[in-house]
Amino acid sequence: AGVFHYHKAAPKLEWFQNVESMLNHHLAGLLGLGSLSWTGHLLHVSLPTNQLLDAIDAGKPLALNGKAIASVADIPLPHEFFNQDLLAQLFPGFGAGTGAFFSGNWAAYGDFLTFKGGLNPVTGSLWMTDIAHHHLAIAVLFIVAGHMYRTNWGIGHSIKEILEGQKGDPLLFPAPKGHDGLFEFMTTSWHAQLAVNLALLGSLTIIVAHHMYAMPPYPYIGIDYPTQLSIFTHHVWIGGFLIVGAGAHAAIAMIRDYDPAKHIDNVLDRVLKARDALISHLNWVCIWLGFHSFGLYIHNDTMRALGRPQDMFSDSAIALKPIFAQWIQGLHAAAAGNTAPNALAGVSEVFNGAVVAVGGKVAAGPIPLGTADFMVHHIHAFTIHVTVLILLKGVLYARSSRLVPDKANLGFR
Repeated sequence: AGVFHYHKAAPKLEWFQNVESMLNHHLAGLLGLGSLSWTGHLLHVSLPTNQLLDAIDAGKPLALNGKAIASVADIPLPHEFFNQDLLAQLFPGFGAGTGAFFSGNWAAYGDFLTFKGGLNPVTGSLWMTDIAHHHLAIAVLFIVAGHMYRTNWGIGHSIKEILEGQKGDPLLFPAPKGHDGLFEFMTTSWHAQLAVNLALLGSLTIIVAHHMYAMPPYPYIGIDYPTQLSIFTHHVWIGGFLIVGAGAHAAIAMIRDYDPAKHIDNVLDRVLKARDALISHLNWVCIWLGFHSFGLYIHNDTMRALGRPQDMFSDSAIALKPIFAQWIQGLHAAAAGNTAPNALAGVSEVFNGAVVAVGGKVAAGPIPLGTADFMVHHIHAFTIHVTVLILLKGVLYARSSRLVPDKANLGFR
């Protein structure tokens, strides 16, 4: 394969710049069919195995073909579950076969494609049937999304047309040329592409870090506290590095690939022309956030040193409640149906839910927010704004600054 693709049929550079075709294939093939394949594995291998393991752990073993599955040694091998009759003993919906799918009687599959919400009380993790249903739904969405972009036929979206159609709005798009030239810049600059991909992947990685403790996906991971802490820390660090990499590669793109003559009065040009105002505003926001968020802690230290705990910021003295975050938690907890129609339980026990304990250890529970959360999240706001200031200044001043006006001619160093 290596010899063929590197020598006999090596793709030309333009092949990698055919973004509509690439999007269609990645969305439908990689993400769509990939999710569908994963759903197949979950349903035919993971689900029956986990169902039997859960029953063993709960002390109520199930039976297959009249034989009790009392230990791991009794569980059939994965390939044995290709026998539809064996699978139907655990989940009768499998007995419906494909006929129920093509006749529209999808409710027949309701026992293994569920929408329970909450956590499995035996393992303290998400229900495997919910996870399978999620991946099946994701597969359908991505396969549909893989037909959105125009390639050899005259149907579908063109990203160039979408970008260049955004102009004329005096508030959102005041630049006369809108996004003209941006498509060519993004498709010909590898660094610009890399910057966008790193920023999105980094943000997604940090979101994953938070989801993994709020909705534990793996059996018993919720009660393995060192693992939970390590996985969270790992993903936040990885996400941070990726986002910093996004800033670095965006700056390199501005030096190596950006041509000011091709970007006159479009949005990118207007942003660069307004860089002093952008950075100075971000600067005072960082200073304001820094003084005020750290100031609360300095105040607390001072009051503690003076023996005046009643004058400290805390839930038992001067309370600073995060009312907006509490409101969002309340939205999720008030009724599961509001945010997830047809779900039987809330999105996560973290949102004012119930304690899920496994073997005397808490797998998940409500995280009530108070003054300490309000204060430390404003510290987070400060550090994140400083990060944005550093990275954005590096991008906006990559080509020139008052100190070094000819940076663009010097190259990246």
